[in-house]
Amino acid sequence: MNISDYKAGTWRKGYQYQYFLPEKINHPFVWTDEGLNELLEKASLRLGELNSFSRFVPDPDMFIKMHIFKEAVTSSRIEGTQTNIEEAIIEEREINPEKRDDWREVNNYVTAMNTAIEELKTLPLSNRLIRNTHKILLSSGRGEHKSPGEFRKSQNWIGGASLADALFIPPAHTELPELLADLESFLHNTDIKIPHFIRIAIAHYQFETIHPFLDGNGRIGRLLITLYLVSAGVLEKPLLYLSEFFEKNKTLYYDNLELVRTKNDIGQWLKFFLTGVIQTAENGVSTLHKITDLKATIEREKILTMGKRAKQGLVLLHALFSKPVVTTKDVQNITGLSPKAANDLVQAFLTAGILKETTGYQRNRVFSFEDYLRLFR
Repeated sequence: MNISDYKAGTWRKGYQYQYFLPEKINHPFVWTDEGLNELLEKASLRLGELNSFSRFVPDPDMFIKMHIFKEAVTSSRIEGTQTNIEEAIIEEREINPEKRDDWREVNNYVTAMNTAIEELKTLPLSNRLIRNTHKILLSSGRGEHKSPGEFRKSQNWIGGASLADALFIPPAHTELPELLADLESFLHNTDIKIPHFIRIAIAHYQFETIHPFLDGNGRIGRLLITLYLVSAGVLEKPLLYLSEFFEKNKTLYYDNLELVRTKNDIGQWLKFFLTGVIQTAENGVSTLHKITDLKATIEREKILTMGKRAKQGLVLLHALFSKPVVTTKDVQNITGLSPKAANDLVQAFLTAGILKETTGYQRNRVFSFEDYLRLFR
């Protein structure tokens, strides 16, 4: 099917409302739009640069943790959650009680992403894996009573207080088995010869239109993008997350999804999606450059001038790239130093400007690696 002839779906009558039934997508897509081809080429080049850079960065897994935390914070913020990255990476007991639901939602996202990436080593990207991921995402916090890990068995809606004033009503739950089977088949159909970016862009649109869960559809749909690119071998390390682009262009994000449903204009959605891939990959390379430069500069100009503390200083610095907010007790655990020696090392890091004390307290102090955290805000 040429994308210019694409038909998104039809409206069907429900009980005192109409729901949208999307057309199935497990078939070939072709296009003649040169602008789309140019964006595809640029997206492939930029992702290639990101993959190359991640190959040559020493210990890229050290940085991946923070990328996942940033994605969790940003994707959750699109849905109204207010936790920032500094709060997300500290222990729950240190969070104000009124903010703990937000904290749980963000940390559930991190756990869901990490678990899903691990499961991809033994499971295909499937409805089963998506349900497993959703179960973790909604395991605690505000969504824990919204059927975690289960496709919905009732009608949901988007916007408005009820079905009567909803902005959009997804397909009836009785349509889900067929639609989700079609989506899963589309993700794996090797007879459909289209670029991976086009496949996952169409799949993301279709997933958000189906809206198969009572809650968490936006977060799972955005998480699906990274999981697909990793499972397809397009993304070597989980370092590309589009939520920041979608959040910065939130109105366009929703408008372009809606344009497919109302005007059958899937071409505009594909261009918007590819623009997101390009910008996100460029930002990813830039961030990795800044991280490696920061690490090298601190090692050369600050750690290696610490004399006998330099060896344990390097150990601590390395750990800070995975855990940039620490207590003195954390430093003890990281380095194996005694309480006094750990405190002295923290003081040396404070003097050198590597760490900053954030509480203003004399006891139970918390220290942050500000120069690094700034790269993820």
